[in-house]
Amino acid sequence: MTSPVISRRLLLAAGASITFLGGGAYADETLNRRKLVVVICRGGMDGLSVSPPIGDPDYANLRGSIAIPASAALKLDDTFALHPSLTTVHRLALAGQARIAPAIASPDRARSHFEAQDVLESGASKVYGVSSGFLNRTLASLAPQRKVAGLSVGATAPLILRGKAPAGSWSPGAEANDLPRLPGLLTDLYAGDPMLAAALAQGLQTEAMAASAEQGQMAGGGMTPGLGRAALASSRKLGTTLAGFMTQPNGPQIAAISLDGFDTHANQNNALPPRLAGMDALLDGLSSGLGDEWKNTVVVCATEFGRTAKVNGTGGTDHGTGSTALVLGGALKKGGIIGDWPTLKQQALFENRDTAPTLDMRGLFKGVLADHMGVDRRALEGDVFPDSAGAAPVVGLV
Repeated sequence: MTSPVISRRLLLAAGASITFLGGGAYADETLNRRKLVVVICRGGMDGLSVSPPIGDPDYANLRGSIAIPASAALKLDDTFALHPSLTTVHRLALAGQARIAPAIASPDRARSHFEAQDVLESGASKVYGVSSGFLNRTLASLAPQRKVAGLSVGATAPLILRGKAPAGSWSPGAEANDLPRLPGLLTDLYAGDPMLAAALAQGLQTEAMAASAEQGQMAGGGMTPGLGRAALASSRKLGTTLAGFMTQPNGPQIAAISLDGFDTHANQNNALPPRLAGMDALLDGLSSGLGDEWKNTVVVCATEFGRTAKVNGTGGTDHGTGSTALVLGGALKKGGIIGDWPTLKQQALFENRDTAPTLDMRGLFKGVLADHMGVDRRALEGDVFPDSAGAAPVVGLV
């Protein structure tokens, strides 16, 4: 497929706002073509639903009513599958262009959205350890050798690309808003008040049930509950537009985009599928829009923390620890899961409730940045991920 050429004039005419910085010719044409996209799934994406371990004997009992049936899951191997909404990811996985890291986490263990997102995006070993993002420091570390442009997509530039190094930003306009993030933010604020926390949980359950009822006809017609054709088309267009930026001459090689709404405290069977379908549509638009440049691309979809292994009393899950990261791209090597699987045996759960992380998120990004983007390993240990000597780079992914 030919990658679309998207002009600033066209974007401005569509109501979008854009700022773009960077570009330039590099001596190494191979590195010049390599691209990295980081998709931040805000709210605590449930890894046990993204990549359900249907072959783990403890999975079904822990998950109860929210367990993904083996008959509906998109099988990867004897242990793991993908959520039924992730059809594009599954297609890419069968082609050797998508893999899962099913037990991954940042160094943070507080289960607070504010703190966990800060640690994920800053790349620090502790909350508020640094004020810039690790992708911005990546741009700065590459600047002496070659000029690499960065682009953030969203209503506001995420921390991951904020800092001293210049980076562009693009807002899709009215389509972007922070409303999906509000329940998670309120949950953090009310965590210390039992009365308010209980009232909020009940309200979220009622709202989720109402949304499910309104979208019931869509589900009956074979569509993803809660996400109509227009929303899916919008998500796919967003991916295609980002691909258009990245395939322009001197376009960004590094991009970050935020997706909201993964905080599924209640009625998860109806709340989560539309979010995953939207992410899948974005990845479809991005991979097809990049065309031949997909072979030079790595995409990482990551979240600030996972969810509890056991379903809660409102058909949802609460803030957890280990989750799943998706690693995709035409530059990816074929292989199995990334990292180790700790199993869901009670004694193997983190603090008797969460998927136990076996892989440090910083190690995953260290490997991708070193082997794919050519970042010096000394810079990774020093500037990009300070105090991270214990997080060994995951090598051999590309």
